[in-house]
Formats: sequence, structure tokens, C-alpha cells
Amino acid sequence: MSDPKAVSRRLVAVFAADVEGYSRLMGADEVGTLEGLTERRAILDRLIGDHGGRIANTAGDSVLAEFGSAVEAVQCAVEAQTALAEANSGLAADRRINFRIGVHVGDVMVRTGDLFGDGVNIAARLQTLAPPGTVCISGATYDQVRKVLPMTFTDLGAQQVKNIQEQVRAYQVGATTAEAEAAFVRVAETEGSPPLPDKPSIAVLPFQNMSGDPEQEYFADGMVEEIITALSRFKSLFVIARNSSFTFKGRAVDVKEVGRCLGVRYVLEGSVRKAAGKVRITGQLIDALTGTHIWADRFERDLTDVFALQDEVTGSVVSAIQPRLFQTEIAMATRRRPESLTAYDLFLRAMQQFYQATREGEAEALQLARRALELDPRFSSAAALAGACCMHNVLWGYTIDPQFDREEAVRLLRLALSLDDSDA
Repeated sequence: MSDPKAVSRRLVAVFAADVEGYSRLMGADEVGTLEGLTERRAILDRLIGDHGGRIANTAGDSVLAEFGSAVEAVQCAVEAQTALAEANSGLAADRRINFRIGVHVGDVMVRTGDLFGDGVNIAARLQTLAPPGTVCISGATYDQVRKVLPMTFTDLGAQQVKNIQEQVRAYQVGATTAEAEAAFVRVAETEGSPPLPDKPSIAVLPFQNMSGDPEQEYFADGMVEEIITALSRFKSLFVIARNSSFTFKGRAVDVKEVGRCLGVRYVLEGSVRKAAGKVRITGQLIDALTGTHIWADRFERDLTDVFALQDEVTGSVVSAIQPRLFQTEIAMATRRRPESLTAYDLFLRAMQQFYQATREGEAEALQLARRALELDPRFSSAAALAGACCMHNVLWGYTIDPQFDREEAVRLLRLALSLDDSDA
């Protein structure tokens, strides 16, 4: 008789899928979301079986499967996104159930049919890098499928993902089949402009090469890729992938139109000029809804080590615009009507109260953070903020029950650290 606790290892292609914005969808319509999820799970289950896959772990809005072939796994993922896009085409934009899918080839542990290990973790992290409705694969997967599948692969660079020591090379997959293109057109015709995400959303447009030397395009494009990668590490931001923002390369664009096309609130644009051993980089952050400038700056450095220079300027740009984005979002959240507040709006209001460092501010911040968690139980930053408020109540003598607040702080902070999207 086999031991139910026995663990075996094997090399497989791991397929990880998860619903984008599941908590928001459930909050808006529990019954409709569950029915829609059941229909889409039937699509996924059928395609996984058709491609020789085996479903291992499921948890409501997520699916984990294994394939003996990387080619079959990626084909399944792309066909699934095409079929899911068609299923969404007749729905309002805020009612669509969009999946993100990640695929990685790696070693896994198997126990009672479930999969564990770094191979699973990497596939799950790749899934979080994929924009809704798309597929993201690892470099190991890309090496096995790039010469076999008639698809496009966009290099997203080396990504540092949570709980994985080494960086993971990531590629976004695009189908080139007529069926996929037709499905995209049908969805585009029904959806119009994409809805703005609940959290701050930004697109980084290709920087203009002002050097007069076409060979310097690589430097300008590399700078933009570095900035996109750096911004993507902030889980509090929704960042448009390179392949989407680079469709505007070489075109005279209207920032408001860019925002409508890509479904983002903010656009970062800039220019690069290299001459006489120096490089000058300018950047400006624009509110795509109003067209107003939020931030602008210029950086000038000696052109000695190109890669070190890119890192330095990227760090300067990101460290400047990320706090400015946060401040702008807080200001907008404080002006919104109470009945229209999202979990992220409540979190921003809580942060504003938290920064006051007063008894009243801590109490209000804790209340707002708890409300945000009620709307989105997976909102790690809200859990971390609520935990910090409880801890401050103990440290600063604001509480009438120190033992309760101490235990609540530990519970909330552990919750924050346990959530997949935690950047706490």
C-alpha cells in the first residue's frame, strides 16, 4: 500500500492561472461571478485535458496544472486566453473575468497529486507578471518552444520575483493565428477603452532619441525597459508591459489618447540626447485624463559605463515619480464620494491619517484599513497598515487593551506577509 505522504519529483511544464481582480468581481456580484467562473473553468479544464495536461491544485479563482510538454502547455495557455476573450466579448468591461497565465519548465515535488516547490512558485510569479488576458513564460520554457510554435515572444527581461533568490527571465507570448486576431477584434469592438484599474496605472512610452544617430536607439529603448522593470516591482502600481507601450514608438501621440487606448491614468515620456561624452535624459509624468504635468526633471551624466548609467538614471526617475504618484492618488481619494470608494481609495485615505501620527489619526487609519480589507481580503498593504496601527497603539499608549492590540498586530502582519501580492 502506497504511503499517502510520499513525495516524488519530476520535471514538468507547470501551468498557473489566476483571475485578475477576483475580490473586486465578487464584491460587485457574487452570484454572477461564480457562474461566470464556472463557465470559464469548464473552458480551461477542457483545453488542459485536450493538450494532455493534468490539473493538480485548484483554489477557487486559480488553477495549477502540469504538462509533459512545454509546447503543449504554451499552446494550451494561448488557446485558453483566446477562448476566454471570446467568452468575455459580450460582457460589460467591469464584469469580464480575465485570467493571467504563467508557464515554467522546472522540477516539482508531487504529493497526493498536488504540486509543490520552486517550479510551482516560479510559474505562479510569472502569472502575476502577465497583463490580464495574456500569457507569460520563463526563459526555460522559451528555449523549448521558440523554434516550434508560430507565436511572438516579447522579452520582458530578468525579473526579481518574490521568494525566488535568482532572477527569472520572462517572455510575454502573443498568438499569431487568425482565430486569435479575430477574437481580439471582436473584444476590442465591444469593450471600447479599457477601464482604469483600482490602483495607480502607468505606461512608459519609448523615449525619443535626440542624438541624431539611429544606432543610439538601443540606449533610449534600454532606458525605458529598465524603468518599466523597476516600476513593475511595485505591487501597488499597474504598469503596462513594454510590448504595449512600444506600439507608440516613432509616432506623434496625444497623451490623452494613449491613456484611453492602454487604460492607464498616467503616462511617462521623455527624451535622450548623447553628445561629447555626456548624456542628458529628460522625463515628464502626465495625468492622461486631464493632460496636466505632475512631475518633470532632467538628468545629465558622464557617459562612461552605459549600464551603470542606465541603472543610476532609472533609480533617480523611479524614486522621484513613485512618491509623486502616491501623493496624487491620495489627493484624488480624499475628494471621492464615500459611496464610490474602492479598497485602494480607503487604503490611501488610511495612509493620509496614518502619517498624522496622532491618536485620532491612528484610530481613523485603522478603521479605514479594516474597511479596505473587508472589500479586498487579499489586500496585503491594507493588512500591513492595520497591523502597524495596532502596534502603534501599544507603543504609544493609545490602547485600553494592550494585549488584544498586540495579538491583533501580529495577526494582521502575518496575514500581510502570507499574501502572494504582499509588498509590505
